[in-house]
Amino acid sequence: METVRIPKVINFGKNALSETQYPKNALVVTTAPPDVSAKWLARMKITDYMLYDKVEPEPSIETVNRVMAEFKPKNPSAIIGLGGGSSLDVAKYAGMEMKIPKILIPTTFGTGAEMTTYCVLKFDGKKKLLQDERFLADMAVIDSYFMDGTPEAIVKNSVCDACAQATEGFDSKRGNDFTRMMCKSAFDVLYDAIMNNKPENYPFGSMLSGIGFGNASTTLGHALSYVFSNEGVPHGYSLSSCTTVAHRFNKSIFYDKFKEVIEKLKFDKLALKAPFEQAADIVMTDKGHLDPNPIPVTKQDVVQLLKDIVDGRL
Repeated sequence: METVRIPKVINFGKNALSETQYPKNALVVTTAPPDVSAKWLARMKITDYMLYDKVEPEPSIETVNRVMAEFKPKNPSAIIGLGGGSSLDVAKYAGMEMKIPKILIPTTFGTGAEMTTYCVLKFDGKKKLLQDERFLADMAVIDSYFMDGTPEAIVKNSVCDACAQATEGFDSKRGNDFTRMMCKSAFDVLYDAIMNNKPENYPFGSMLSGIGFGNASTTLGHALSYVFSNEGVPHGYSLSSCTTVAHRFNKSIFYDKFKEVIEKLKFDKLALKAPFEQAADIVMTDKGHLDPNPIPVTKQDVVQLLKDIVDGRL
């Protein structure tokens, strides 16, 4: 038997933000400063709400506990995560603990976090990936409105992340007919949007990708990327080369088109400070991404792939 979990309601497309009906006395959590969140809240046309805007980037379980200590006594009807992954993760965990509906509104795109049962929080200063079906949103709202004014580099990294998730998710051994259909549809939308300059379609492609890979997994490309991310390379940028060589290694049907995408987006070559052997040891510990990879991977494979990435042999 296969199981797929997605939010109960998904509102998407033009004006989704302003046309969605929000419950009264909802708690909105965000990382955004007041001048930014005020604009978003006005666009939502939400009037009866409470606001917690002190979510920090890469939040910890302490942040979740502060939110619950301050607002649980006020009996919020729902929790609305409004922002990037940090805001959504705090809303997922706090909503689960308070047993109230979760409405997730991503203001960035690429992670597909609003569609998944995953949540990333810091415990004792270390990031931990949690997975629980109770993290799933009751409603997700996806609107390309938030793309206006987003710096080009962030848009580029985000759409590369979405493409990597969709194509790696398709190849994952944890996938099924439904997830492969969603991942392929996602990449088709994203490929068309990138090659034909239709960025307004990026959030929709990312949403489909979240449904697909969120019920499967990502694979070798993501495992390789974290050694670059650990050295401060933005996640989407690191995937541009890492997922390309992973697709070549896996003989993926997406290899040629993924390469076209990163050439169109004009990503630079990656550099790695860590010695190849040491970096490969780190990659090999990432069983969450390597176990579902369609082809078994050895340490020597990883060393060679890292060399190819640094040398630009994609």
